[in-house]
Amino acid sequence: MLRYRSVLKPISRYLRSGMTECERLLWSRLRRKQLHSVQFYRQKPIGSYAVDFYAPAARLMVEVDGSQHQDQINFQNDAIRDESLKSQGLRVLRFTNRQVVDDLDSVIWVVEEALKSPLPPFTKGG
Repeated sequence: MLRYRSVLKPISRYLRSGMTECERLLWSRLRRKQLHSVQFYRQKPIGSYAVDFYAPAARLMVEVDGSQHQDQINFQNDAIRDESLKSQGLRVLRFTNRQVVDDLDSVIWVVEEALKSPLPPFTKGG
């Protein structure tokens, strides 16, 4: 099990109750083991972060980013966050709100391909 900062638990609960429309749309296709019988969790605390969607069996996290993620500061923060999560053996997929709204089937296809691909070996520390 991945560790997380305990202060994230109430934040994750709050985020689950206030999902964006794009997150709800994607969640409708990820929930209830619809993709290859893989369980996803939403707004899951991992390390110092609450990730949008997480499938522990596949070590896969999926993020849905609004337009604020396109500015330089948030883009750099996302890169740091992704590297931190990858260092824990996780695979990271990022999609924009526009991708989810305009082409949800393609987003789901990418997630399915990630679920089908073999997990890379992981040893703690890299």
